[in-house]
Amino acid sequence: MKIYTRTGDKGQTSLFGGRRVSKSSLRVEAYGTVDELNSAIGVVIAESQKSKVKSQNYNLKVKSELEKIQNDLLTIGSMLASLESKNQELRIKNLELRTKEFEELIDELTSKLPELHNFILPGGGKAGSLLHFARTVCRRAERRAVALAGKEHVPSEVLIYFNRLSDLLFTMARYTNMKEKKQEIIWRKL
Repeated sequence: MKIYTRTGDKGQTSLFGGRRVSKSSLRVEAYGTVDELNSAIGVVIAESQKSKVKSQNYNLKVKSELEKIQNDLLTIGSMLASLESKNQELRIKNLELRTKEFEELIDELTSKLPELHNFILPGGGKAGSLLHFARTVCRRAERRAVALAGKEHVPSEVLIYFNRLSDLLFTMARYTNMKEKKQEIIWRKL
């Protein structure tokens, strides 16, 4: 399979099903941002393998969860790149299940973290900072999906997934920083 086709050289691309659309369309913007998020998660995985966290179990759990998220994101990207809503029931059920799994993991990690009384600045160690960065890309993907949903059908489960994933990435950033003994910086109002 060739990597290049030359069919997109004039600013058009094909959705699944063959329909041609502008590369600046809301749909392409939405699934393109999901692709960016997937790449950001890949960077987090690469960095987490160098983590100084002594708990091998934690490192494997984070890597495993992030790899599952990458697979989810490819599925969501394909859903957003398709105008077809048929045959998506199983994918939607999986997103519902994954959202519940996120909530369980958020609750588990939060129970081990100091209570948060103020906003914190994104940062900490490198892995924690990259998780915060991935969280902001996730929020952008969510905004793009919401914009698309205002014009065309987007399963509500996709929007819920992004919202909960952002919460999970925030919690993972805090937990990773705690495990690496990196202090959270409290936001100070001017």
